[in-house]
Amino acid sequence: MFKLEQRPQPSRIWTYAAPVLALALTVGIGVLLFMLLGKDPVKGLQAFFWEPIKSAYALGELAMKATPLLLIALGLAVCFRSNVWNIGAEGQFVLGAIAAGGVALLADKNTGAWIVPALLVAGVLGGMLWAGIVALLRDRFNANEILVSLMLVYIATLVLSYLVYGPWKDPAGYNFPQSKLFERVTQIPKFIAGSRVNIGVFMALAGSFLLWVFLFRTRAGFALQVGGLAPAAARYAGFSSRRALWTALLISGGTAGLAGALEVAGPIGQLTPYVPAGYGFAAIIVAFVGRLHPVGMIFSAILMSMFYIGGELAQSRLGLPKALSGVFQGLLLFALLACDTLIAYRVRWVGRKGRQ
Repeated sequence: MFKLEQRPQPSRIWTYAAPVLALALTVGIGVLLFMLLGKDPVKGLQAFFWEPIKSAYALGELAMKATPLLLIALGLAVCFRSNVWNIGAEGQFVLGAIAAGGVALLADKNTGAWIVPALLVAGVLGGMLWAGIVALLRDRFNANEILVSLMLVYIATLVLSYLVYGPWKDPAGYNFPQSKLFERVTQIPKFIAGSRVNIGVFMALAGSFLLWVFLFRTRAGFALQVGGLAPAAARYAGFSSRRALWTALLISGGTAGLAGALEVAGPIGQLTPYVPAGYGFAAIIVAFVGRLHPVGMIFSAILMSMFYIGGELAQSRLGLPKALSGVFQGLLLFALLACDTLIAYRVRWVGRKGRQ
């Protein structure tokens, strides 16, 4: 008979080993799932774990998918470390895309290169505005930030639909709900010929470094983390809980808005109802699989982007539903939650004598 026994102190080894075990369990369950669906599990695993990295172009697509996931996860890590539960990064992503798209639509053939930084700033401000609503309602009325941020996702999606079905609809678009294609001058600069990878990758990596500095080398980052772990101690030390709330949500909204701006001015090139791709929700998994650490989130963002690409390949080559990528994401999260038990508990064999 096995028994869970509480450890004297949390295991440092399992803190880092649990995500690896969770990934192994996810792969094992995925193999069983492919077999139950009557598909070759080897081909299925190739679609998820080999095809996204087998060539330079594939690596470029992987980096392009990982960029918004990493940017959003970085902001969410600030929130979660400060005990602010921002679940609505998807809405902040959409508002950032709308704001950036609005600036991009102002451009014409005579517009200069200044339009690119302008639309990126607009995206950041759009995301911050949407997160600021959450902060205001939590600060002034003690509204639950989980519910408020989540409900604002649906409002943001409806605002986008109104715009692309209404005032921003392309009159030459054959009645499709989409804006006109953005001018070439608004496109985010690419740095690899023949690839869709743009400078957003460098922004995400730079953001990881800046977040590490902020969290572990500044007083403000220390105050945020103390406020999340021990609110009473933070108040005693003179740290402002209101400042922590606003700082965390505005940073999170800004990074999500930047991701939205990079997406619409990069690979999409216009506003459509399909801008919401679930990145804001998937980034929650990225943040926790990466242990809310900037370096860990880089690897977890790459892993999650492999699930996205693998799901698309499994749909086109194996005839499996595209939702399979969401299944893998969910499996990874639940496996991680289960494996995290080993951080605070250990499994012991107690035999028959150990029964009560």
